[in-house]
Amino acid sequence: MFVDQVKIYVKGGDGGNGMVAFRREKYVPNGGPAGGDGGKGANVVFEVNEGLRTLMDFRYQRHFKAPRGEHGMSKGMHGKNSKDMIVKVPPGTVVIDANTQEVIADLVENGQRAVIAKGGRGGRGNTRFATPSNPAPEIAENGEPGQERDVVLELKLLADVGLVGFPSVGKSTLLSVVSSAKPKIAEYHFTTIVPNLGMVETEDGRSFVMADLPGLIEGAHEGVGLGHQFLRHIERTRVIVHVIDMAATEGRDPFEDYLTINKELKEYNLRLTDRPQIIVANKMDMPDAEENLLKFKEQLQEDYPIFPISAVTRKGLRELLFAVADKLEETPEFPLEHEEEETGVHRVLYKHEADPEAFTITRDPDGSYVITGEKLEKLFKMTDFSREESVRRFSRQLRGLGVDDALRQRGAKDGDIVKLLDFEFEFIE
Repeated sequence: MFVDQVKIYVKGGDGGNGMVAFRREKYVPNGGPAGGDGGKGANVVFEVNEGLRTLMDFRYQRHFKAPRGEHGMSKGMHGKNSKDMIVKVPPGTVVIDANTQEVIADLVENGQRAVIAKGGRGGRGNTRFATPSNPAPEIAENGEPGQERDVVLELKLLADVGLVGFPSVGKSTLLSVVSSAKPKIAEYHFTTIVPNLGMVETEDGRSFVMADLPGLIEGAHEGVGLGHQFLRHIERTRVIVHVIDMAATEGRDPFEDYLTINKELKEYNLRLTDRPQIIVANKMDMPDAEENLLKFKEQLQEDYPIFPISAVTRKGLRELLFAVADKLEETPEFPLEHEEEETGVHRVLYKHEADPEAFTITRDPDGSYVITGEKLEKLFKMTDFSREESVRRFSRQLRGLGVDDALRQRGAKDGDIVKLLDFEFEFIE
């Protein structure tokens, strides 16, 4: 089954911990500190690989956790930074934050990269905390936690031409005879589950990518059938080739099919109607096709070109392909609303979230105070509670953020329980 939208978890690598170590040389006053900083954690970076066509791999691997940085070492040696984790994605992948619904990156070009989850910086070793009054501090930071986020990957194909139409009108057959694509073809609805791509070359040397997209039915813009998969992919096509079963082999009226498909395109996204459309009257080798085509032309009000063909006998294909190539030459690309300007050779698009409040305080049913907040939780994780000096520093950071005063204002008294993440403390006046 084709996976055109999948939710995954990504986490940047934690920074390496700083080290507490001391020099022993006699010429260094009081021994002197010698603990190095930890290395930076790796970023999770998505990179476009033009050889990929679906998000199927992400169906089986949904967690991507980058390696942490190396811990600091003695003699002032810094830990190594971790190399970025590179995750390959197909062209046309849109990365969306699952919680905020913001677009993090729109990955279009081969080789284009975007940082999806940033690694944490390395914790500082005790060398960094030395002062004239305390030349050998027993304090060091743990590494900064890497960024965590749930993201939704949505694939939008990068085809120049999109074949649209009801199921079983001959789209797969048409693609198979004008390109080297080998889609599965059978006489039942929704044969096309995976949008097939094929490179088409005209007799005069021009080429373009054509996509045979999943069949569309009425109500697709509301999520009926395979509609959403179809409509997401067609957003990027520059020219729409509307294939119609002019022989009405399944008993439907060709003109009603035409109206239904265009109505769905309009309902889903008005910008889709801006694309030039070419009408293909397929199955002209079948009985009643000629009569239905005359009737269709009488009813058609739009000035769209109509090309009678038979995908099976290949009649009319040469003229059709020339017309499609001509239309592509005069049609600009239709960028999505969230696409941005290029920076350098490859676009690197990612958004930083606004800095949240330092902390919030709530009460549990048992009367304890619960402190939450991204900044506060990060400071907590970077504190080495095995060392008294680190604990005192964390207490000073809490006071600096105003946590003590805020707890008092909420009514906290000496001995009350304060919770932070999975830990409990006593409030002490």
